[in-house]
Amino acid sequence: MSTAETTEVSLRAQGAVARRQMVSRASRWVLLGVTLVGVFALAFLAYDVIHTGASRLSWDFLTSYPSRRAANAGLRSSILGSAWVMVTTVILAIPVAVGTAVFIEEFAPKGRVTAAVRLNIANLAGVPSIIYGILGLTIFVRGLTIMGVTVIPKMGGSILAGSLTLALMILPMTVIASVEAIRQVPPSIRDGSLALGASRWQTVWYHTLPGALPGIMTGTILAIARAAGETAALIMIGAFAFIAFDNKSLGDCFTVMPVQIYNWTTLPQEAFRVNAAAAIIVLMVAVIGLNLVAVLIRERFRRS
Repeated sequence: MSTAETTEVSLRAQGAVARRQMVSRASRWVLLGVTLVGVFALAFLAYDVIHTGASRLSWDFLTSYPSRRAANAGLRSSILGSAWVMVTTVILAIPVAVGTAVFIEEFAPKGRVTAAVRLNIANLAGVPSIIYGILGLTIFVRGLTIMGVTVIPKMGGSILAGSLTLALMILPMTVIASVEAIRQVPPSIRDGSLALGASRWQTVWYHTLPGALPGIMTGTILAIARAAGETAALIMIGAFAFIAFDNKSLGDCFTVMPVQIYNWTTLPQEAFRVNAAAAIIVLMVAVIGLNLVAVLIRERFRRS
């Protein structure tokens, strides 16, 4: 290759590198601009909500039942209903999710069937929540009867029906998070345990699960945070917006904070919209708190 050809190739390479660098810088600025637009939009919405509802926040607002008068209305029943539903959802969903993740990652044979199951679980994580609401309405609220045999009894718009619906909704997310957490445990830990004579189950129970616990807990808390702000699925199963009593059992009718907020925003009186803004602040604090707990847990175990 002559000197002229070598120079030409070098110039082309330099031009290609310069174009890639220019595209990289342009992409960086575009992404930064999009991020700033999103941040400013969220900041504006947060400011509007806080400016509107902060004056309504008080202990009476948190401990009063809903009322037809905006000045007397509060969040007591929706806070208690949210607590009932979230605790029951965790009890129902987390053991199933972790057990499924352990089986898929540690015991299921590697093949097309397992790959298909993984793919379907990932697809279920992207299903809109309204679909889960329709499923809960069909199966849990109205009951499931096959060939004249009652498989699932009719539950009505109860706490148990709402919790089962939300458990189905967060199950794929929690399974995916748990599978990824288990996968991050170094294979050397499993191999060392098995080499010392431990059984497969003993290895999972005493070594794999403790090592994957931070990731499992983080994914679980984030899934719960999503369920805490869910409205569409619970409206579909008939979560009532006006509950003026404390829930005593899983068979009671219930409401939750997102449904209460939705109900107040549909009323024409401006005072109820102020109540809705105050309730949004309470819900935001709860969801942000759950996310903060997830971050703290992850960082603590990462350092240990």
